[in-house]
Amino acid sequence: MNRSLLVARLRRSTAAVAPPRLEHGLLAVTTAALVGGGAARFLGAAGLADLFWAVGTVSAIIPAVSWVLMALRRGHAGVDLIAVLALGGTLVVGEYLAGTLIALMLATGRTLEEAAQRRASHDLHALLSHAPRSARRRTDEGVVRVPLGEITTGDQLVVGPGEVVPVDGRVESAEAVLDESVLTGEPLQVTRRQGEGVRSGAVNAGGAFDLRATATEQDSTYAGIVRLAQQAGAESAPVVRLADRYAARFLPLALATAALAWLVSGSAVRAVAVLVVATPCPLLLAAPVAVVSGLSRASRRGVVVRDGGALESLGRARTLLLDKTGTLTVGRPCVLDVVAAPGRVPREVLRVAASVDQFSPHVLAQAIVDTARNQSLELSAPTDVTEEPGRGARGVVDGHRVFIGRDDPARARPPWAEAVDNRALLDGATVAWLAVDEHLAGAVLLRDPLRHDAPHAVRRLRSSGIERLVMLTGDQAATAREVAAVLGLDGVRAELAPADKVAAVRGERRHAVTVMIGDGVNDAPALAAADIGVAMGARGSTASSEAADIVLTADRVDRLADAVVIAQRSRRIAVQSALGGMLLSLAAMAAAALGLIEPAVGALLQEGIDVAVILNALRALRAGRAEQVVLAPATEALIHRFASEHDDLQDVLQAVRGAADRLSDVPAPSALGSVEEAYRLLTERLLPHEYAEEHQLYPALAPVLGGPESTATMSRAHTEIGRLSRRIATHLQLAHTNGGLAPEQLDDLRSCLYGLNTVLRLHFAQEEESYFSLAP
Repeated sequence: MNRSLLVARLRRSTAAVAPPRLEHGLLAVTTAALVGGGAARFLGAAGLADLFWAVGTVSAIIPAVSWVLMALRRGHAGVDLIAVLALGGTLVVGEYLAGTLIALMLATGRTLEEAAQRRASHDLHALLSHAPRSARRRTDEGVVRVPLGEITTGDQLVVGPGEVVPVDGRVESAEAVLDESVLTGEPLQVTRRQGEGVRSGAVNAGGAFDLRATATEQDSTYAGIVRLAQQAGAESAPVVRLADRYAARFLPLALATAALAWLVSGSAVRAVAVLVVATPCPLLLAAPVAVVSGLSRASRRGVVVRDGGALESLGRARTLLLDKTGTLTVGRPCVLDVVAAPGRVPREVLRVAASVDQFSPHVLAQAIVDTARNQSLELSAPTDVTEEPGRGARGVVDGHRVFIGRDDPARARPPWAEAVDNRALLDGATVAWLAVDEHLAGAVLLRDPLRHDAPHAVRRLRSSGIERLVMLTGDQAATAREVAAVLGLDGVRAELAPADKVAAVRGERRHAVTVMIGDGVNDAPALAAADIGVAMGARGSTASSEAADIVLTADRVDRLADAVVIAQRSRRIAVQSALGGMLLSLAAMAAAALGLIEPAVGALLQEGIDVAVILNALRALRAGRAEQVVLAPATEALIHRFASEHDDLQDVLQAVRGAADRLSDVPAPSALGSVEEAYRLLTERLLPHEYAEEHQLYPALAPVLGGPESTATMSRAHTEIGRLSRRIATHLQLAHTNGGLAPEQLDDLRSCLYGLNTVLRLHFAQEEESYFSLAP
């Protein structure tokens, strides 16, 4: 798509959602009239007070009539029609204060509802800023830069390091290393071989390569993403106001009662009295107050809801579609495990790998360096560092030639390395191999891990009434299915392009109110196509946030569960307020129709009803029982402390597993040292951590979670960890007594070590999901 055309469309879109002036002006005038009249009445100037209030009442009639006429042209007779009749009625009977209050409530409700109808502007400036404006084309005279619109199919282009692929094409060089996260959301880089297709929007993460264009700018992938976001935004249906839905039933009844009262009694005063007590203040203000209170409540939980309509719709949602990377997973590779060759230790493997990776811009290198620093490893200063794009980094560390990255496939693999390959395949991990002086010394396994709060979020979403949860991802099917199985999702659709995600969203919308949550540029069209789009705004792309109705400013997916609970409670309170006020108004209308209530008394009675329903609506400001607990500062500090210790203890878990592996790979006498080292780490670091959790963290959490029984299962895990540790200690005592590990000990000791490793990993995961996820 032509860039200038996109900019023009953006300007028209921005103009279409310009902030309303009439509603704001009416709100200012009615507020000033009410305050001015109140001040005059306080000073004893009753005539001046009535003048202020009359002006406030009259100021609302003309805009209210225009709103009614516009609604009638669309075939809707909403709450504003009752307001017009009520305003006229108060002027007839001289109840100017009641008229000003009605006018203020009308202005406030219209301002709130105008915000409710303003969906996100779907501003695509983030998409456009990423899009290239020109490309380097190879010609007979050399490489020249030309405007992107001049590129035609078959042109040979050159894409330099760090440049965005300008159009769809095929790789003409030996290979191209690309960052396709803008398109797929996946943080890991991919390698495209000669002849393979490349989509526009991807970033060249390696060396320069030649590209043969297979599409023009307008027909390329990235321009299609922009168009999808625009089309999906244009198709989004406007939100129907909650007040109008109830007014459709209340309006005919109010008018019929007033007409009947006039016909039966022959008195117009009775009809006016009916209209006065039928003033739809519960609809004009109580429902919006509940919704706005919900918006305020949500913002305190790190959830920015762009309009009241989105909050109303979220309260009715039954289907949730979730992106994987950056939403259910962390969104960046993290070190899963470190494996050392026989004769080496994992911490040293990690230290050497991080030392040579310190100056590499590669996303895997950054993960390795961060992990080493988190474990307080002292990195060496490398020399003669070189980066091989798409392969890895070389350098000299402590006098040894070191390489970290993709291993040479022609190299003969020792058995331990074959085991690493198998584990990487099973775990869906990427392997960075460490070679020291041309010999494999170890491997670092990396994976985009599941968010700690994701399982907790899924459970809370189900308990809040979300009936269907489906993952939509551009990742490979095997990896996506594993994540979906761990979380217990109802379905998974993998390897989806942005257009496929939009189609999936549209399909789900036909069956239920649908929410889509994502974080990448590639998710923006799907967010715009959903009934409610939710963006992970803390680290997500600007485009996804701008295409969304709700933005999670905290980097936690479980905040969406908070938003759902708040939306449901706010909507429930809004309905209660509207229905309660309408029932009270109906009772007053019956009394007025029978002549039991005069217009002036009816206005006062209506004010009492208004106060009651508004106070009820304000309950939405308070936390509901189903909302996530708010921790005391001391408890929150404990959670952060023990979460940090979990990170520090990962090398202990690796040592336990490594000792078990050594018992299988090498003779028992050689493996004894590994077992002793693992036990030393257990006694010095891990067991004190478990003891502190049992006696400090769990008692602090018990009142929040519902009593001591809530932590009983975790306490049982502590008991099992202690039992297995004591069993390992007994084996070591026997080995020292007998001068080494006896053959009959090996099976049980190996079982203890593998079992302890399994229990620890499961226990850590359960604590992180159930307890640590409670803290911001």
